[in-house]
Amino acid sequence: MSFSSHHPFAGAVHRTASSLHVVGCLLLTLACSATTLPAMAQDEGLVLYENVRIFDGLGDALSPASNVLVRGNVIDTISVDPIEADGAEIIDGAGRTLMPGLIDAHWHTTMVGITPEEGLANDLGYSTIIAVKEAEAALMRGFTTVRDMGGAAFSLKRAIDEGLVVGPRIYPSGAIITVTSGHGDFRALHELPRAVGDLTRVEELGMAMVADSPDEVRMRAREQLMLGAVHIKLTAGGGVASPHSPLDVSTFTSEELRAAVEAAENWGTYVAVHAYTTEAMQRAMEAGVKVIEHGHLIDDETAKMMADKGVWLSTQPFDESFEQAISLPEANMQRLREVITGTDRLYGFTKQYGIKTAFGTDILFSSQMAQTQGHMLTLLQRWFSPAEILKMATATNGELLQLTGPRNPYPGTIGVIEKGAFADLLLVDGNPLENINLVANPDNFVVIMKDGNIHKNTIAASGASIGVGNPYPVSKYMCEDGTRLAVRLMGESASVSVNDAAEVILPSMGADGTTFSNGPLTLTIVQGRLSWGVGRAVPSACSDA
Repeated sequence: MSFSSHHPFAGAVHRTASSLHVVGCLLLTLACSATTLPAMAQDEGLVLYENVRIFDGLGDALSPASNVLVRGNVIDTISVDPIEADGAEIIDGAGRTLMPGLIDAHWHTTMVGITPEEGLANDLGYSTIIAVKEAEAALMRGFTTVRDMGGAAFSLKRAIDEGLVVGPRIYPSGAIITVTSGHGDFRALHELPRAVGDLTRVEELGMAMVADSPDEVRMRAREQLMLGAVHIKLTAGGGVASPHSPLDVSTFTSEELRAAVEAAENWGTYVAVHAYTTEAMQRAMEAGVKVIEHGHLIDDETAKMMADKGVWLSTQPFDESFEQAISLPEANMQRLREVITGTDRLYGFTKQYGIKTAFGTDILFSSQMAQTQGHMLTLLQRWFSPAEILKMATATNGELLQLTGPRNPYPGTIGVIEKGAFADLLLVDGNPLENINLVANPDNFVVIMKDGNIHKNTIAASGASIGVGNPYPVSKYMCEDGTRLAVRLMGESASVSVNDAAEVILPSMGADGTTFSNGPLTLTIVQGRLSWGVGRAVPSACSDA
């Protein structure tokens, strides 16, 4: 039984996978989906997107039908002409939209899946496991990068970067720095008074650090930078979920804010502050703060001040739907309603004065709410066109990330499709410039690539292929006719089974066109990869099982 040779198809298998994830799946004999495992970057791994229309993160329209070659973890070539790339994994876009991965400029990697009470009570290891799950979920919603604005995300970031677990790029701030009673101070009243030098539970967990003088602020900021923070987060005013600080409260003094700014600038990076009120925002900007988070209670004078100083606004389109989605005590809900009433005025000012505006979600303490991450982009339709929305969540957010300067954990161009930029890409089944609602449903992302690694590919194709030498130990496929294929790679050799029965063992790879067969199954080397099929006719489509 034989196959005719064919080009390797995208989505047959990822180039490699996290050994931790795979081994765990084998030991537990779980049905793990290959589409969520990372294809860890190879130095010269090639992926070629053919027949795609590109939203590059900067323009207002899609490109003509184009081709994009990814080499390693960066975009190598963009052309309307065919691209020759021997050995490349081919993804036939069939006219779909190729766009940069989404960026969430205000995310809490370690706080999204737990309530405050759970976070304080749980063992840190257990909370981290929950955070691992939420990080993978964020990536599979198309968010290839997040700007973490508070929490102990350093270890998870490292694990993601090393390929041990799956998740987006993380730009961490480390612990939120707060004053006593400020937003971020989740201590119980029985933990007062605080003795200088003693750490309470919230501080031990790295969720927040309390600082009540310029010297303490300077120390806490330096500690977070030492741990790996790439920017510093302070709470300059009260918040919606604050257990102790009303919304109108201004917290840090000008001297304390300047101490943080000085510490950050000495490291070549910047300070961002949580602030809703004009007093908190103006005091922060006068101290040299570069980014205001939220800002919903802004006024005309403050908006003009932001524009004149070139200060960034990182904010969220909170609307009435959040009242039904969030469960808080009535006093906190009243604060939420006040914030919501300011959303329309806030975005009006951003357009009036041309304020540099980033998109974030600030979803906290709810795994269910986290699933609305993409949906929150669609709420911006009230003020912006689909192209403006997508630019905000890609190229504009990517520009904000560059404020980290030499502390940038991922030096390079991010949030755009251009030669040399990071290959963080989404292939969308449809045109999001015509229908922004497509980004609300991750099912519309048929391919998700981060750092040149394919984490999801649901495009069906005929046959299947895999490259020998790939350390992904077992690859499984299901064909339309019910045939199950499995390949075990062992360095320069491989074994292949059909319907759980061993059929072919390959001692080594041969030249292009070399065929191996054992009756029921024939394998052919095509461009340095194995292609296979079952039956004497054209093979039925096989995809990741």
